Amino acid sequence: MDTGSFDEFLSLVKEVWENGLYGVDIGHIVVAVSILALFLILRNLLTRFFINRIKSLASKTKTDLDDTVVDALEQPIRFIPVLLGIFFATSSLNLDQESSEFASNVNRSLIAFVIFWALYRASDPVSELLQTAERFLTRSMIEWLSKAIKLAFALLGGATILEIWGIQVGPLIAGLGLFGVAVALGAQDLFKNLIAGLFIIGEKRFHPGDWILVSGVVEGTVEHIGFRTTTVRRFDKAPVYVPNASLADSAVTNFSRMTFRRIKWLIGLQYSATAEQLEAVRTGIEEYLDKNTAFARPEDTATFVRIDRFSDSSIDILLYCFTNTTDWLEWLAIKEGLLLEIKRIVASAGTDFAFPSRTLYLEAMGDDLEVAPLHGSK
Repeated sequence: MDTGSFDEFLSLVKEVWENGLYGVDIGHIVVAVSILALFLILRNLLTRFFINRIKSLASKTKTDLDDTVVDALEQPIRFIPVLLGIFFATSSLNLDQESSEFASNVNRSLIAFVIFWALYRASDPVSELLQTAERFLTRSMIEWLSKAIKLAFALLGGATILEIWGIQVGPLIAGLGLFGVAVALGAQDLFKNLIAGLFIIGEKRFHPGDWILVSGVVEGTVEHIGFRTTTVRRFDKAPVYVPNASLADSAVTNFSRMTFRRIKWLIGLQYSATAEQLEAVRTGIEEYLDKNTAFARPEDTATFVRIDRFSDSSIDILLYCFTNTTDWLEWLAIKEGLLLEIKRIVASAGTDFAFPSRTLYLEAMGDDLEVAPLHGSK
C-alpha cells in the first residue's frame, strides 16, 4: 500500500467526518449528543434540588394552595432541563439556514408546550380555589369551569404550536365551518343535552348527593352532572345515565330539599266505639304529637288529627303530621314509635282497630225453608 492510497483513505475519513449527517460535522453531532446527555443526567439532580427548595418554602406558608400549585407544576419543571439540553445541543450544531429554522421551530414548539402544559396543570389548584366561592357557584358549576379552563389552555397551546409551524389557525377554522355545520346537524342531541346541562346547573335544581325523583325515568342519588348526561345512582346501587335534556324537560322532585317529612294515615276504629272513645283516641294522639320534639309544630306546618269519615267497615281518624327530620332511617324510627303509641292509646281507650268485614243477613222465606245441617252434625 503506497502513501497515495493512505492519503486517499484519510481524505475519505475527513470527508465523512465533515459531512456527517445531513452535512453536519460528526464532531458537532458528538458535542450536541454529549450536551443533551449531560442535561439528562443532571435533570434529576437539578430538579430535585430546585423542587425540594420550593416545596420547603411553600410548606412554611399558612395556605395549602401554594403547595398544591408546586405539586401540579412539578412535572413541567422536571422537563425544563430536557428543553435546555435540546436548545444547547441544536445551538452547537453548524446547521444550514433551512435546518436552523427547523431546529428553531422545534425549540419554540417545546417552549410553548411546556408553558401551556404548566398552565393546564395549574388549573387544578385554581378549581380548588374556586371551592371557596361555593356559596356563589355550585359544585357542578365549579367542575364545569375547571374543565372549560383546561380545555381552553389545551386549545390555545395547540393553536400556538400550529402558528409556530406556519399553519394559520383562522383559515383552518373557517375551512372547517361547513364541516362544523354538518356535524352540528348530526349532533343536535349532543348540543341539546349540553345546553340543558347548563340550565340545570344555572337553575340549581339539584347538586351531587341530592336524592331526586323523575317520574317514569329514575329515582336515586345524583352522583355527577356531566356535559351530556347526569349520573344517578339508584337505591339498588345501579348507575343510570340520564340525558340532561330528559331532566330539563321533566318535573324533578328533590327530596333532599324537604324541610319536613310527612306522615299521613287513616286509622280505622270499630263501629262499636263510642263517641267518648273516639275523642279519647284523637286527644291522646294530639297530646303525643305535641309533646314529642321529633314532630314539627302546628305553627310551622299543617298538623291535625280529626275524626274523618264513616267507612264501609270502620270509623276513620285522619292523622296528618310532619317530622322534623328528613332522613329516611330516622323517619322510619319516629314513625314506628308513633305507631306503637297509637296502639297503646287505642287499647287504653277501650276500643280496637277495625278490619274489613261483611255482615250477611238471612231472612226466612216461610215454613218450607229448610236449612241443611252443618258438616259433621248429627
